[in-house]
Amino acid sequence: MPRVKLADVSRLLPGILACTLLTAAAAGAAPAARILIAYHSRTGNTEKMAAAVRDGAASVAGVEIVLRKVADATADDIVKADGIVLGTPVEWGNLSAEAKRFLDRVGEALGKAGATYGEGRTAAVFCTAGSPSNGQEMARMSAIAAFLAMRFVIVGGVNQEGFGSLGPQAVTGAKPPGVSDGDRADARRFGERFARLTLQWRAASAPIR
Repeated sequence: MPRVKLADVSRLLPGILACTLLTAAAAGAAPAARILIAYHSRTGNTEKMAAAVRDGAASVAGVEIVLRKVADATADDIVKADGIVLGTPVEWGNLSAEAKRFLDRVGEALGKAGATYGEGRTAAVFCTAGSPSNGQEMARMSAIAAFLAMRFVIVGGVNQEGFGSLGPQAVTGAKPPGVSDGDRADARRFGERFARLTLQWRAASAPIR
């Protein structure tokens, strides 16, 4: 049986240790944070904002983005989400009926999954409206209040002046009508912020589920 020289072992040891550390790191790597972006859109404007939020969130490593119309989001999508972003048009000074039904389904799905509801998860809201004073704040606050009642942690936006906001919004009845490039940029910044803070929140405290 050939002898193994100490010098040979010394040369091989760093490589063995490196392989061991890489294997351990891969085994212990945290799964991607799952973010559900659910939206209701009648004219396509809220859908455009949702796509911009998704693009911003996707720029953050370690997240998985699920983009759904509120009617298509399943209970499984809701329960598996580490963060939920809701997009709604403003209708009669508030969020749309479809968006409200989605919030009801969030409560129902999480209630069936356990008694802690949104504990350990983040949530946010964005909206579109036809005019500058059409109920944007009311719509977002209604959704935020529902998420808070379900024990979510709310993530707001940051406007171009550097101040915090309730979340992105677009006034689509202006000239030219529709979602502007500035609105999309704001939504992308928000998406990045939401994904980054969701990752930080999940790392700071293990979700209670």
